Amino acid sequence: MKRDMDLIRKILFKIEEEFPAGQLLLHCINIEGYDMETVADHCQLMYESGLINDYRPTRGGKGASVLFYSIGNLTNEGYDLLDKIREDTIWNNTKTTITEKGLPLVIDVIKDVSSTIISSMVEGVIKGVKP
Repeated sequence: MKRDMDLIRKILFKIEEEFPAGQLLLHCINIEGYDMETVADHCQLMYESGLINDYRPTRGGKGASVLFYSIGNLTNEGYDLLDKIREDTIWNNTKTTITEKGLPLVIDVIKDVSSTIISSMVEGVIKGVKP
């Protein structure tokens, strides 16, 4: 399996949209175009990265694929990342910049590059405001 940052972004959106307030877990989210095992594996990566607060897979017999999984809500870190890459323009500029600079498409780099893009956008807005 290759890590798919577009899928991770889609999962962030899905959790934000579907997580029931006051609940501890969300069960087996569906992401169009992806099988359950791929989504589950990416949820595990997100848990390991601190983007979601829980991940509980249930597997079949020895060596079987995930049959069912539950995930926790987004962590503050998960919400922060989602807010940085929420807009398609920022997300696409982030990915383009990372690719053009030959940087790894990993969460820490995505956070840094998207923050830089946002900062430059804010700076442009501030410069355009006349006192």
